[in-house]
Amino acid sequence: MALIDDLINDIKNKQSVFITGATGVGKTTILLQLYDILKEKLKLKIVLTSTIGMNAINLGGVTIHRFSGINTQTDIDYIKTIKDTGLIILGKCPLELIPVLKKRYVAVSGIDRNPTDHLYDEVVCNGATAAQKAIEYLLSLGHTNIAYIGDCTYESRYIGYYQTLLQHKISLNHNNIYPTNQTEQEGFDTMNVILSSENKPTAIFCANDCTALGVLKALKKSRKRGYIPSVISIDNIDMAQTTTPMLTTIDIPKQEMAHFAINLLLDRKKGMHTNNVRIELPCNLVIRESCSYV
Repeated sequence: MALIDDLINDIKNKQSVFITGATGVGKTTILLQLYDILKEKLKLKIVLTSTIGMNAINLGGVTIHRFSGINTQTDIDYIKTIKDTGLIILGKCPLELIPVLKKRYVAVSGIDRNPTDHLYDEVVCNGATAAQKAIEYLLSLGHTNIAYIGDCTYESRYIGYYQTLLQHKISLNHNNIYPTNQTEQEGFDTMNVILSSENKPTAIFCANDCTALGVLKALKKSRKRGYIPSVISIDNIDMAQTTTPMLTTIDIPKQEMAHFAINLLLDRKKGMHTNNVRIELPCNLVIRESCSYV
């Protein structure tokens, strides 16, 4: 309670308060306690917001986009003003936006790891295939206790992770699954949670390189000598070659994907094709220093 009292005093004095910590330490609990006190006892008007939808739900609040007036309807209203323009969608797109986009833009193409059901022209490097290659490589090194850090919501990389384990008759250990928003900081925080656990995995599969950078930083700062798990991820960003150890990853051909997406856009605009086209490019394992035999 002393911590809460200190935080309230800071807020009364118009000071900013920053609450941080690893996953599961009670940040949300503290925030909700603050909210109740500030609202009920001090009669302050408080709005709980988050940049992440799931966090907003857990808090009983709204996303920062909705709070500031940025929402799907706003996007749709803006789209209605666009004419004679093509659009390239990067990553996942809300399903309710797709018909509006296709109606208002003369041509639409997408770049993603998660293919749609041929809803528009798209260039994909299948995330499930990339995850399969990563897990197959870890299995070839003798690893069977493999953790996953990344998005788990309709995410092809997560699907590829658990399907590959099941194909090799390895039971899915839910204690090895760490849902995150795939940032470097969350990789760092999650690795610290793993370091404090009893049954530590021998290998860690990160959904992207940014997460893996945080994992490697946490391992570098760790004092748990003798625990050196293999780390593998997906993307092959430039920083993957400058980490210590250098990061083993699955290369996603980003430049080629952009090239084909633009060509599909121009081809569609010229009326050269009418059916929705999907171009799938291969991914490749890049072996460096962060993985080793069990």
